[in-house]
Amino acid sequence: MMKYALSVFIMGAFVLHGDDFTLSSTSFKNGDEIPAKFAMKSVAGGKNISPQLSWKGAPEGTKSFAVTCIDLHPLAKRWVHWMVVNIPADKDSLPEGASGKKMPKGSLEIENSFGDNGWGGPQPPPGSGKHEYLFTVYALSTEKIPTMKKNASGTPLIEKGNTLAKSELKGYFSR
Repeated sequence: MMKYALSVFIMGAFVLHGDDFTLSSTSFKNGDEIPAKFAMKSVAGGKNISPQLSWKGAPEGTKSFAVTCIDLHPLAKRWVHWMVVNIPADKDSLPEGASGKKMPKGSLEIENSFGDNGWGGPQPPPGSGKHEYLFTVYALSTEKIPTMKKNASGTPLIEKGNTLAKSELKGYFSR
């Protein structure tokens, strides 16, 4: 039996934060610096490749997953670096470098704040300090988010009643 604690009220639906639903990465550890190779190519050492992400312990009834990466620094104003919806329920990870190349069949990468579909790595303004990047995986009760469009950057990801649980992972980057 999975235990959940009430976490957030989003768009009229309670989102559960499950102790058993976890997000991790082999690319960096929660709370650590994100290596430069994941940053935009304009950053020294940047290759703009998406990091590896794995999740486990999704609640019963999960029909798909969604993944986001948002820069939480006040200067960034919740800049969207990655938004993926319609990841099939039988998937539990995205490999390093998946964006644009090795995405699960049926998944959809939504336009990020750079104006591109897919991963847009860290590229904080020089001297702006340490930026906090929040990666979130959502377990959804629907197979598809039908209202998402390829150019829907900033469109609300979570529709009323679709989120069963979420898990988060934080990384930091500065230059």
